[in-house]
Amino acid sequence: MNKFKVIQPSGLLAPYVKQYWFLRMEDVVRSSQRLVPLGCVALSFHRGNFAYSSQEKGCLPRSHLYGITAGYTDLVFSGCIDFISIVFQPAGTCRFFLISPGELKDRQTSLDVLDDPELLELEQRLNETADDLACVGLIEKFLFSRMCRFGKQDDKRIHAVIDAIRQGNTDVDSLAQTACLSYKQFKRVFSEKIGANPKDFLQIVRFQKLHHLMQLHTSMTLAELAYECGYYDKSHLIKELKDFSGFTPAQLFNACEPVYSGYHGLFRSAFIDLPPE
Repeated sequence: MNKFKVIQPSGLLAPYVKQYWFLRMEDVVRSSQRLVPLGCVALSFHRGNFAYSSQEKGCLPRSHLYGITAGYTDLVFSGCIDFISIVFQPAGTCRFFLISPGELKDRQTSLDVLDDPELLELEQRLNETADDLACVGLIEKFLFSRMCRFGKQDDKRIHAVIDAIRQGNTDVDSLAQTACLSYKQFKRVFSEKIGANPKDFLQIVRFQKLHHLMQLHTSMTLAELAYECGYYDKSHLIKELKDFSGFTPAQLFNACEPVYSGYHGLFRSAFIDLPPE
């Protein structure tokens, strides 16, 4: 049985959580996927076989917080694949965890080292629960309890900056003004709250826009894509695409699966199927 499901968070959690992902695949001989920068933190619970990670140079922790990264990671699965991922909004994790996104940067942090008994209890209960909606109920109960306990943790300045970026503002000086912070203060606060400095985050956002357009199998030329996504020129686009995905434009076009709705869009923005070796 192969099943992939996306479940949206409840309304009160939507400002902090993007989606819940559920993926089950049985008797996989060997599957290789490339995880490219998504620009947000994810909490993953692996209930199937271990997966090999090129970033870790070994098996992924069974369950872990995946921090923002500016590079790609190749994952190799086999046997039974069964995982749940909570994909947070860029500034969402601060409402639920004492560890800052900045401490998670470029890391896949095992839950075992977080000194968080409630998170380990959630992991155990998810391992014992087969129904996806029941799992979402357990996750949201955990998240709501954290919101109540930690109190008001929102940083309105950072949320305003993220909104400005979504509206197309990519000038760091202007974003610092939006946050009512000096340039130096803004870089420090942004890195702590988001898990990447403003320049790196904006590059990831630009790459994600490019990747999305390429998944639409657009007829746009590279020059048109460069202009639409805010690259200086084709050479700039090709370099950053190679840095973030390891692919040339032609290779990424060939690897991309068309996206016809937003249902799989976020998942396809993170994972790219690799050809068999």
